[in-house]
Amino acid sequence: MSAEADPVVADLTDLVFQVAGRLRAGFNATAAELDLPPAQALALANLRSPAPMRELAEWLACDASNVTGIVDGLERRGLVTRQPDPTDRRVKHLVLTEAGERKRAALRSRSHATAIELFNLPGDDRLRLRDLLAQVQADSVD
Repeated sequence: MSAEADPVVADLTDLVFQVAGRLRAGFNATAAELDLPPAQALALANLRSPAPMRELAEWLACDASNVTGIVDGLERRGLVTRQPDPTDRRVKHLVLTEAGERKRAALRSRSHATAIELFNLPGDDRLRLRDLLAQVQADSVD
């Protein structure tokens, strides 16, 4: 049976998108509570400091010019600084400031609380769901 004709695959697809949408909505609400636009919040939450700007662009799956605007906003807020790479001054690394570290911690903590509510399943079911999703992810990378 083809994937298009498999009703279970269709249900799984719909459910995964719905759950992802709820996670995104919760994340965006948390970002708004912290006075951050969603794109800046997403960048901040996933920034591995120090990191080259191109790495952030790849992670966000957007053009480098978009990342420049996002980083400009984070920099204006005092959450990141740009520092030249010691081996290649053309490359700028993003470094979280102390305020950026605190804002990122608050964003992650509040987002985690939202996820806990969403995945409010009995322990064994939650572990089984995690393991199944990890398997799907691992199989898709291979």
